[in-house]
Amino acid sequence: MSLLIVCPGRDPENWIETIRKKDSAIECYAYPEDHQKEDVEFALTWNHPRGIFKNYPNLKVIASMGAGVDHILSDPALPDDIQITRVVDDKMTEDMSNFVLTQALARLRKIQDYTKHQTEKKWDRTQYGRPQDTKIGIMGLGVLGDAVAEKLHKNNFQVYAWSRTEKDCQNITCFHGKEQMEEFLSHAEILVCLLPLTEDTRNILNADLFDMLPEGAYVINVARGEHLVEHDLLEMIDNGHLSGASLDVFREEPLPDEHPFWEHEKINITPHIASLTSPESVVPQIIENYDRMMDGKPLRHEVELEKGY
Repeated sequence: MSLLIVCPGRDPENWIETIRKKDSAIECYAYPEDHQKEDVEFALTWNHPRGIFKNYPNLKVIASMGAGVDHILSDPALPDDIQITRVVDDKMTEDMSNFVLTQALARLRKIQDYTKHQTEKKWDRTQYGRPQDTKIGIMGLGVLGDAVAEKLHKNNFQVYAWSRTEKDCQNITCFHGKEQMEEFLSHAEILVCLLPLTEDTRNILNADLFDMLPEGAYVINVARGEHLVEHDLLEMIDNGHLSGASLDVFREEPLPDEHPFWEHEKINITPHIASLTSPESVVPQIIENYDRMMDGKPLRHEVELEKGY
């Protein structure tokens, strides 16, 4: 039996080398090199070609290379009775927490404004904000959302959080369900999106939601580009209701050269780097799940398909 890596646009060599170093007994191939499709039972993937996995009659498990699985679940031609797993990694979780904290502090200290002033040779001081005086809202209380909320609390922010179902987090004011969304949003001077991408959350960052935020609120999206209705964000910034946004994810990546986000002075762009997967850190859990599959044991970090995460 063999493991297949499918990651168009990415170099799979580091993954292959790391897997072979950790367990030389695993027969590993990188798509589209020659391999026997009948031998493949486990696939490790990111943004696979749609419909490809229907060609593997004995495939049992599709493992995401990252925390997100929407790139897998969006394929309408997935094999029946397939198991799907995602990555849960302490290093990636810490990276995400640090990134969101960095963006929130940069907003309070107006770093983007001063970067612009530097290009203009403009010496202009303005008053900054402080974490203890700032209410920040986290949408999504999964592994990443929990960690981000805790990091922000430890750095003295007033933290609020919203999730689909009821959660009880120490030191965090929690809301849940559609009926509590508006109350949650009314507190979010900075709004952070860490939701999984599902049919319910697609386009959730829209004009109606933004309108429920306090005047001058700031948006940080580190989840998925499809959460955001882009023209709604631009309109709400340009009419003054939102003060700006920090975006790490986009509907189309890389962001096209002609996209209006590039030159908007109130939008900060980073190229999907809030939390990057390290093969050295992640491969041990991939190999563990491969062994569990071979032994008929329950998989770790398996996705609940009906929920989409």
